[in-house]
Amino acid sequence: MKWITRERVKVDRVACPWLIKKFVDPEAEFLFVPAEKVMEVAKREQATPFDVPNVEFGHHGKECSFEAILKKHKLASNPALVLLGKIVNGADTDNTLWNQPEGRALTLLPKGSVISIKDDHEVNKAEWIVTTPCMPIATRW
Repeated sequence: MKWITRERVKVDRVACPWLIKKFVDPEAEFLFVPAEKVMEVAKREQATPFDVPNVEFGHHGKECSFEAILKKHKLASNPALVLLGKIVNGADTDNTLWNQPEGRALTLLPKGSVISIKDDHEVNKAEWIVTTPCMPIATRW
């Protein structure tokens, strides 16, 4: 299945592909395009849009896209993934929903390591290093 979002990935657009690949669709392909092209390319490529306005896997109220994916794919019963969702939310929003202190740290961790990387696929690969250690914990719950 193809998934699509805006280019120049940051917190939610890094965490969502990680979640999708690890818990929803291991064969998922990701497309990163200019914001104004997401829906057009999604239709043409039959890709599922995420982390863009007015889509199922986007922000709803104060919840972020990661949390929308958790709910839709029935992953919200996994306490480790729910906690990770709260941290992602805290990093990607104003952090008033969960007041998750780790959210701020998540926004700072990757900046130094990926500042010179321009390709969104490479940014995801580099930033998944931060998220991947959570996977063994999440799969045990």
